[in-house]
Amino acid sequence: MALAFLLNGTPVRVEGEPPTRTLLDWLRTSGLTGTKEGCNEGDCGACTVMVTDADGSRALNACILFLPQLHGKAVRTVEGISGPGGEMHPVQAAMVQHHGSQCGFCTPGFVVSMAVAHLNGDRAHDDALAGNLCRCTGYAPIIRAAEAVEGSPVPAWMQADREAVRVLAAGEAGVFRPSGSDELAAWYLANPDAVLVAGATDVGLWVTKQLRDLKPVAFLNGVRDLQAIEVQGGQLHVGACVTIASLREAVADRLPSFAEMLRRYASAQVRNAATIGGNIANGSPIGDGPPVLIALGATLHLRRGDEIRSMALEDFFLEYRKQDRRPGEFVAGVSFPEKADALRCYKISKRFDQDISAVCGCFNVTVEGGKVTSARIAFGGMAGVPKRASLCEAALVGKAWTEATVEAAAEAMAGDFTPMTDMRASAGYRMLTAQNLMRRYFHDLNGTAVSVLEVAP
Repeated sequence: MALAFLLNGTPVRVEGEPPTRTLLDWLRTSGLTGTKEGCNEGDCGACTVMVTDADGSRALNACILFLPQLHGKAVRTVEGISGPGGEMHPVQAAMVQHHGSQCGFCTPGFVVSMAVAHLNGDRAHDDALAGNLCRCTGYAPIIRAAEAVEGSPVPAWMQADREAVRVLAAGEAGVFRPSGSDELAAWYLANPDAVLVAGATDVGLWVTKQLRDLKPVAFLNGVRDLQAIEVQGGQLHVGACVTIASLREAVADRLPSFAEMLRRYASAQVRNAATIGGNIANGSPIGDGPPVLIALGATLHLRRGDEIRSMALEDFFLEYRKQDRRPGEFVAGVSFPEKADALRCYKISKRFDQDISAVCGCFNVTVEGGKVTSARIAFGGMAGVPKRASLCEAALVGKAWTEATVEAAAEAMAGDFTPMTDMRASAGYRMLTAQNLMRRYFHDLNGTAVSVLEVAP
């Protein structure tokens, strides 16, 4: 395997490494130890690096980033955030001035995340730093440091990578990196046992936590036609390799409740890498994407060789970790309505930011003339698969949109699910929460403020 990328402004070539070696491991054995290993699963942000390609600059977790994913790109570690002459970046100076570091272990990751946000003009500091965990200083001085540099110019060396990757000759990566879905389809049909790696936010843990040897592997970050978002006939057609960050931008004005839920999808570093296709193909019963898409009536598109197969998304999930996907078949994309004014998504987790859902409830009910004419309600965390609340829906359709109807529908939900008890929640808590979300939705749709971020008298 031969890889070429820019590292802190300098071209490097990496040869002889296994395709599933992580950037973090390679950096630290190469002497760049400023990037820290904390959780080694993309949760703490101590390993945050900046990655730049033709689409811009993003903060990513080096611990679950495989080396082939960097081919033809530019990487900056905390050592490259300062200038070539040792000049401090404005965020570094602000962290010193505002006492934003104590034990210092997490500080490199904070600095890189802040520098990327500064470069991109992103002033949503709480969101940008949600994937960087600090338990020493607390966040107040760190946020003050981020706010202090909002008007500071971006240093020239931080802008150089964008121009450099435009002219970087990537060459041959030495691993399978298809440039289009046709190439991927032919190869995967011949190699149906291969592992497809898009963002590696889940597959990365197979290596770092389970110590699995993955062979063969295909890296999909170069499949451009699966990274497209198109609007056709009132439907959004989203390619499987569209990142959660890009999806959030696409639905922000069209489906604001969906976008708000995606704001709480892991962290900025994970959203910048994770793909909607991976989120679906993973088949997790607590994945946040499928319940929303099921509530929207999404259609899933699968490809095997030259054959395209489409189905209702809820039919894809058969049982726990088992999907209706044939050998050599991959998720190509998903389609769903671009507007759904009644859609609401509620994510319940122990932490507000960067946490896995205990329950994720998504509601899409149409009320005409005071009567429910259609209902699509889906949950994650309530069964072995993302699942519709069919009995709850049936208790609504054709009935008057009243509190009594909603109460009956909430009670009917007990026949839809048999939730489990685990470390995130008990079965009883999950059921009561799901029923309460039905009640919350009624008040939300009727104009009552229900946001947990707002305080009402």
